[in-house]
Amino acid sequence: MAKESQKTQEPKVKVSRIGKSPITIPAGVKVNVSGLTVAVEGPKGKLSQDIAEGIIVKVDGSQLVLECADGSISLRQKHGLYRTLIANMIEGVTNGFVKNLEIIGVGYKVAMKGKDLDLSMGFSHPVIFKAPEGIEFAVDGNTKISVKGIDKQLVGQVAANIRKIRKPEPYKGKGIRYAGEYVAMKAGKSGKK
Repeated sequence: MAKESQKTQEPKVKVSRIGKSPITIPAGVKVNVSGLTVAVEGPKGKLSQDIAEGIIVKVDGSQLVLECADGSISLRQKHGLYRTLIANMIEGVTNGFVKNLEIIGVGYKVAMKGKDLDLSMGFSHPVIFKAPEGIEFAVDGNTKISVKGIDKQLVGQVAANIRKIRKPEPYKGKGIRYAGEYVAMKAGKSGKK
């Protein structure tokens, strides 16, 4: 009997405590909660995020608190996610985000062409990478690229798309990589003597 009652109980799921911690709203940032949408406005721009039904967002003075309407597992799992997304929006409109890339390889280089990147990556033609709305590029020398913006997800995706143009190859490490990224190198084939 005891074993049968254990099988019918809901399984215990460890959920992150991130969702419970309040988010501090810095001076100069406005947070507006309207239905299932949270809008954040700061010195660098505006962002908004739709949230799941059952997640309650409350602005309490200079802090923002997220709560779950009930204790369901799916809602508790989303609790920490939405807390992090809103915290990233507040960080983005306050300070912004930057991803740095570097180009390794002889003859590989980058230059600005208006707001876009002009990449020479060993192809028969230069690759023009257009700056999406909300993203700014900066070039240091001809081998370093900075991707800047207020939306953390967009900055990361654009940096990943640039890296995809010429991923680092494993024999000489040539290509585009994140600043400080470790690339595992393979030993080249050696001829028999």
